[in-house]
Amino acid sequence: MPTFLNQSPVFGPVLSRRFGVSLGVNLMPATGKICTFDCLYCENGFNDQRHTHDGYVTLDQMTSALEEALAAMAEKRERLDDICFAGNGEPTASPVFPAAVDAALSLRDRYAPEARVTVLSNGTQAARPEVHAALLRVDRNVLKLDTVDATYVAALDRPRVPYSVERQVETFASFNGHVIVQTIFLRGSYDGRSLDNTDEAHVGAWLSALERIKPEGVTIYTVDRDTPASGLSKAPRETLDAIAQRVRALVFPCTVGY
Repeated sequence: MPTFLNQSPVFGPVLSRRFGVSLGVNLMPATGKICTFDCLYCENGFNDQRHTHDGYVTLDQMTSALEEALAAMAEKRERLDDICFAGNGEPTASPVFPAAVDAALSLRDRYAPEARVTVLSNGTQAARPEVHAALLRVDRNVLKLDTVDATYVAALDRPRVPYSVERQVETFASFNGHVIVQTIFLRGSYDGRSLDNTDEAHVGAWLSALERIKPEGVTIYTVDRDTPASGLSKAPRETLDAIAQRVRALVFPCTVGY
């Protein structure tokens, strides 16, 4: 199915389902994808389909582009709710990520003090001390945990770096509540394997992990855009609502994206 790449180093603003008017920061090149996952549902496509020889954006390139965008919005008195590190892959894998966070926070304070700085991450680099410290500095530290079933992670998220579910849960818990867990629930199959993670075996174990992590919030969602893999389908609204109710029963705020 059709997928897309984001502009770089800055894209938008876009109207986000969760964050309002959001300006994206893309530390990956506009010409391709650099990611530590290769998810079947990634809106940017498969890694090998989006291969690029270009490297990460430099700190100067990112800072200059973000300041230009923020200054233009401030001059026009345009609303801005969020500055979001996302883009064509995993932002925390960039060597300039910690410094880029500091630059974004400084520019936010200067041009859009009401906006929040968010990082959308798959969490594979979150245990690195410099990344962990940077994630503690942002307003919203959103980390992915699609399941605690290692075979399911291998089939759906397809990590391209060493990945341990247990280590991820421990790392997420180490943020002492300054983390929002993001999880996709879906149905369908790929390469002959069921990818339904809405059953009790998956949901129950995932809820137990949330109790260990103790996040400040949880975001659950389902397939919304075209995916590079065929055979994936949305989780029903009523299923997402039922999962959200169980999260809230654990006293964790939960938002749902249909």
